[in-house]
Amino acid sequence: MNNGTFIYIFNRLLRTGILLFVLYLIMANFTTFLLIIFVLFLLIYFFIYKKLKNMSNGFKFTYTQNDFGNNQRQYQNFNFNDFDFNNFNEQFAQKPGLGEVEKAKEFFGFTQEPTKEEIKKRYKELAKKYHPDINGSDDTLMQELNHYKEVLIKHVG
Repeated sequence: MNNGTFIYIFNRLLRTGILLFVLYLIMANFTTFLLIIFVLFLLIYFFIYKKLKNMSNGFKFTYTQNDFGNNQRQYQNFNFNDFDFNNFNEQFAQKPGLGEVEKAKEFFGFTQEPTKEEIKKRYKELAKKYHPDINGSDDTLMQELNHYKEVLIKHVG
């Protein structure tokens, strides 16, 4: 190996080493910067979360009979704790789209608009067919069956 080849190889190794060292410094500082930003965001999030949580625990809704105007007798003994929010929210739930209803009808094998009784009857038949304990397969078909049953029940109303 002559002297020129040795200098060339040494020069390349030195340049590569310097490049790797500079990249290391950049990445180490950038990683530290990202870590500091992440910790700051976590601290801000938890501070805001705790503040909001403390605010929500201390709030209590109160009302008087005068708040209801002329219908005072009707709401005299109304208690918001007894209100059925699940049923209330279901009234405003969106009905499934027509494409979803068509898929559900096809899955159940209906050609016309089914009634609730027909849906329940067909559901029992298909549940016996698709249940993972009975047919030994995974539960994806059973999950689809349950989903499409809900779609059809919401559609029929």
